Amino acid sequence: MLTLTANDVRLGATASDWQDALKQAARDLEAAGRTSPDYLAGMNAREQQSSTVLGNGIAIPHGTPESRDAVLETGIRILQFPEGITWHDNARVHVLVAIAAQSDEHLDILRHLTRVLDKPGLAEKLGRATDATELVALLSKAPAVAKCDSETLCLGIAASTPNELSLIAAARLQSLRCVDTEFLASIIGQPPVALGQGFWLTHHTVGAKRPTLSLATPKRATAELRGVFCLAGPGDECHDLLDRIDHFLARNEPIDGLSAEAVLARLSGEAADAVTAKVTLLNTHGLHARPAKQLVQEARRHNAGIRIRLLEGDGSAVSATSLTRVIGLGARRGQTLLLSATGDEAEQAINALTKAIEAGLGEKVAPLRSAEQQTAEPNVQPPEPLADDQPVKAVAASPGLALAPAFVIRQPELEYPESAADSEQQIQRLNQAMDEADGQLRTLIRQAEGGEAAPILSVHVEMLQDEDLYQATLEAINEGASAEAGWWKAIDTAARAQEALADRLLAERAADLRDVGRRVLANLCGVAMPTPPDTPYILVADDLGPSDVARLDTTRVRGLVTARGGATSHSAILARALGLPAVVGAGERILTILNGSDLVVDGERGCLVPNPGAERCEKIRRRLQQLDALQAEAHKNRNQPATTEDGHTIEVCANLGNTAHTPDAVERGADGVGLLRTEFIFMAHPEAPDLATQVTEYQHAFDALNGLPLVARTLDVGGDKPLDYWPLPHEDNPFLGMRGIRLSLTRPDILETQVRALLTAAGDRPLRIMFPMVKDLEEFRAARAIVSHVQAEVAASDVQVGVMIEVPSCALLASTLAPEVDFFSVGTNDLTQYTLAIDRGHGQLSAESDGLHPSVLRLIRMTVEAAHTHDRWVGVCGELASDPQAIPILVGLEVDELSVTSRRVPLVKACIRGLSLETARRQAEKALSLATASEVRDALEAW
Repeated sequence: MLTLTANDVRLGATASDWQDALKQAARDLEAAGRTSPDYLAGMNAREQQSSTVLGNGIAIPHGTPESRDAVLETGIRILQFPEGITWHDNARVHVLVAIAAQSDEHLDILRHLTRVLDKPGLAEKLGRATDATELVALLSKAPAVAKCDSETLCLGIAASTPNELSLIAAARLQSLRCVDTEFLASIIGQPPVALGQGFWLTHHTVGAKRPTLSLATPKRATAELRGVFCLAGPGDECHDLLDRIDHFLARNEPIDGLSAEAVLARLSGEAADAVTAKVTLLNTHGLHARPAKQLVQEARRHNAGIRIRLLEGDGSAVSATSLTRVIGLGARRGQTLLLSATGDEAEQAINALTKAIEAGLGEKVAPLRSAEQQTAEPNVQPPEPLADDQPVKAVAASPGLALAPAFVIRQPELEYPESAADSEQQIQRLNQAMDEADGQLRTLIRQAEGGEAAPILSVHVEMLQDEDLYQATLEAINEGASAEAGWWKAIDTAARAQEALADRLLAERAADLRDVGRRVLANLCGVAMPTPPDTPYILVADDLGPSDVARLDTTRVRGLVTARGGATSHSAILARALGLPAVVGAGERILTILNGSDLVVDGERGCLVPNPGAERCEKIRRRLQQLDALQAEAHKNRNQPATTEDGHTIEVCANLGNTAHTPDAVERGADGVGLLRTEFIFMAHPEAPDLATQVTEYQHAFDALNGLPLVARTLDVGGDKPLDYWPLPHEDNPFLGMRGIRLSLTRPDILETQVRALLTAAGDRPLRIMFPMVKDLEEFRAARAIVSHVQAEVAASDVQVGVMIEVPSCALLASTLAPEVDFFSVGTNDLTQYTLAIDRGHGQLSAESDGLHPSVLRLIRMTVEAAHTHDRWVGVCGELASDPQAIPILVGLEVDELSVTSRRVPLVKACIRGLSLETARRQAEKALSLATASEVRDALEAW
């Protein structure tokens, strides 16, 4: 996201006219390396479309979408003209915020700036500013957004005195978390002030978190008591709310018996006789400058007083003829605009505006893709039971084999009323259930501390605190829903919206939302979640949330099966971390399996077998006995090197997602850490972790390794793994967008701090730094230069720098990279999906996303040959490294290191010790000669 900084400011500029000022802005962007000279033409074209002046002395010149090819790098330049410039629309401008944007990042700047336009004397202050920081502060500090909406209304309360209504209104503000208990205590000791017409006002600043207005009305109004306004916040932040009260009293319109929406309309300045309409905004980027200008121009054509309010907003209505006010609504696609008009042409105006908005206000629009639209399925038949002793194909999620009775989680029927009369009581019940859920989750986090589940459960706590979910629930409750119905509606709506996303990773997070939702709903209904048996079992479920997996007793659960989910779902990730055999995406028919019936789970082949016959059970038991014996032998010899029968040694290291797991990896015989996913440190903090924090984390790993090498992957985040403090614009395909090293190079300060921390923590211990998602030598050199710069300042004696082979171009160009890198590490997960163009989490295609495909194997061979020509080593750190069928092939391709999950280290080492290099080479040559992955696997089975 674009931000305003003092480094981008030029003070004291002068210009002969607005065109000269625009040229200066274009030159400044060009000088900063943001644009090419062609960008000025795009800026001029944009001004021809309409003025970019926002008002109050600010303009935001930028190019057209067609001129984005001239943008080299997204950025901003701010030019101050103390004497002012007359723009082509005769507006006086003191500050240009010139924007070069490769997508639509400028819309965030636009929406932000419109919120500061109401500052008194802003234009003069901008012209007089003598310090860049002062200027940015004037443009950045937006006034507090006041709240007065349907949630703050308490209508028809059984109370007979102003004091009672005052306390009820204050309590509502507290339940909405707009004020704290200090505010409530202050209101108790302060009698309301009479405003006339039967209305009263109580106001305090102590304990107010934001300017908010509540209105409480009695069930039976009298001339002396029609309602009490409760106002929270400092006076200078409450001007808008006081104006609403003033206009409301001036109209003196009756509100007795009106709905919450009608009362809110009166408070928003809408007349009782106004013509109104609701219309959904369809513009892709919301109500930004261009469509807003079209709306304002249409409004000005009619002899009517027209106001616009955002249904999902703070309750304030603005004049439809004010461009800055309309933009300031910040309306987004899918939100609802409430139009109201009075005057001779009111009906005509509303009809014309409604049509204009529905037509897109000059932009092409498409209907909403509603995740809530459901195809009617009358008389839906239950799924047919699975056939006994017949394998069922699914997505292999975690390797291993298990045979045990099934325990099928069938979510309990949570029965509850859809509606409730007492909204106050429902809100109290909701808050209590959410507090209970918060405590339950924090207990689970403590129990899972240091494990893979802890950070995921922490995300659940964040979801529980999501203000949008809470506000959506309150809105439903205030419209008459029960706490249960309101909460589940909010959860279901949000989850369906995520499931509709094109981004698979984000869509799969819908399971987390439902997991959080079920927890609160169960608390509301007083129902305990299903409890597994005390004997060994295989867990079967529609889908598993992280909290379900975190509660598993690994001494009893033998495997996992889910009807939904993909290879990257949290249940799959956690199953791998726990070493449990798992298959996912098996389909809803698995839910017909009877509790207690035998079930086979084969996490390597990706299949399950319900009610296996006697012959199959006997074979499975023999395989399990062999596996147990093999595991026991492997564990016994875990510290022995992985040397083939003919004397060729392969290093077997551990993949880690947290430095806390390093001692466990060493205890299991790992020859080092072959992949440390360093993003866990960044995801655990609300802002980029500083040098000291990172040094401490990395030192934990180095200390536990006791001289063994650590391969650390630099920060690998992006559109598919976002950081809250590093927001990115939406990408249609984040897997092909800003992620890995290409993203880190846009913030070299963060990358440099990470490298400095790694070198500082390493000292004289072996450190291997590798960059993710490198596509060619240019990217490697740019990142390597940062390491070289830090190495000149921080002494570290044993450092190697390499790249991950994840992008096919990197493997194809390995011969150009090998002379300059110290090593390669093949990330087979991404390399496979990029090579085969198959999303490995795709419900239908994931089984075909196989790293043993000959095309992937050929890329690995190319990498190894290029590396060994220059005496470089090659590791494999993807899932393929722990695949028993793939290990001989990788050994035969002569990779030097395999990096696997800690639990697999002993078995992988044992597998290598049972091979001969010559036989492995022949197997690799055979695999390379075949046409498909299935042919390769069939050949290996027959070997």
